[in-house]
Amino acid sequence: MSAKRSRIILKARIIQAIRAFFTNKGFVEVFTPFLTRAPAPEPYIEAMGVEDGFYLIPSPELNIKRLMAETGLEKVFQLGPVFRKEEKGRFHNPEFIMLEWYSVGNNYFDLMDECEELIGFVLESLGMNRAIEYRGKQVDFTPPFKRLTVKEAFSRFAGWTPSSPLDEEKFDLDFVEKVEVGLASMGPAFVYDWPRERASLSRLKEDDPTVAERVELYAGGLELGNGFSELTDPGLQAERFKVMIEERQKMGKRVYPWPKDFLESLSKLQPCAGMAFGVDRFTMLIANAETIDEVLPFSIDNA
Repeated sequence: MSAKRSRIILKARIIQAIRAFFTNKGFVEVFTPFLTRAPAPEPYIEAMGVEDGFYLIPSPELNIKRLMAETGLEKVFQLGPVFRKEEKGRFHNPEFIMLEWYSVGNNYFDLMDECEELIGFVLESLGMNRAIEYRGKQVDFTPPFKRLTVKEAFSRFAGWTPSSPLDEEKFDLDFVEKVEVGLASMGPAFVYDWPRERASLSRLKEDDPTVAERVELYAGGLELGNGFSELTDPGLQAERFKVMIEERQKMGKRVYPWPKDFLESLSKLQPCAGMAFGVDRFTMLIANAETIDEVLPFSIDNA
């Protein structure tokens, strides 16, 4: 059996296990549109424009939360492709498989627990041990995974502690060059309590509004997941979007249409938490693949 064939089969089994995990826990699988007129105006994510004023979704997040708000669904997940312009590298492809799940009543600590449960379930379904080898290093998914605040991670790996207001240029540079490198040697780790300037679509922490209830999951040197206790205040979200749009304008980037429908629905969204999880990167770990191209049927270079 060729390596490519075995990896395609492996990813299919991983996706089947993910579906079984969420179905068993009472989640509803949803299929929101792949086309949108108004992507989230995040400064560092570029949506792909197509004809008639539409964009391919860089994430289903706005659609899923709008659907939950309008229908009252409380536990949903979506598995499918997302599209991001100008993303190509060892860990990136412009089209990749994203898992997103949302639960009413949960927060970002519940997301950490669910990540541990999900990964354990998938490994067990594949007949694998919790400890795997990735690129010559052991990655042990036995819970609990390590949990560090962003301040703790910077103190340990960059030698300084971020404060408010944030030195954003220094923060971004040291996170990539020092913190992510340090995290690669730790095994699975959650990094949480992100500076409010990196809150995006998450709510701020009630007892410390300088940080957001946001968490990212790292393992084997890969960022696997990014989740929030979701911001459900349409006024605050609109203010955040305006700041994001100003940043895009300063960077000379295209400004998307105002996400009016999403914002109008947001007041009906119950308090919830949601996680985005990269299925292709997770498959890389399980398959011991060096590049994301190795777990894709065809990369963008020969699509």
